[in-house]
Amino acid sequence: MGARSYYVYILASRIGGTLYIGVTNDLVRRAGEHRLEPMKGFTKKYGVHKLVYFEQFDDIENAISREKRLKKWNRAWKVRLIEELNPNWDDLYPSIAGA
Repeated sequence: MGARSYYVYILASRIGGTLYIGVTNDLVRRAGEHRLEPMKGFTKKYGVHKLVYFEQFDDIENAISREKRLKKWNRAWKVRLIEELNPNWDDLYPSIAGA
């Protein structure tokens, strides 16, 4: 069995909009679920669908720890993190989903 990957990701409603931070072991599936809005919740309520940032980890504990740290960051730090790698807040989902 191959090594497993885990992801911490940030979704946004638009440039400078509402942010959502999550963790998953299947980024394509999870980001797709957020896009389809299968269940009520934060991302549906605030229209948070654009995958604007993600990090990959080999260990679930490290991924969860990073997610918890990011959630405690102030907004300016989160925006700076996104803009370091994705200055235009492009939706990264098509590139990871092969769309």
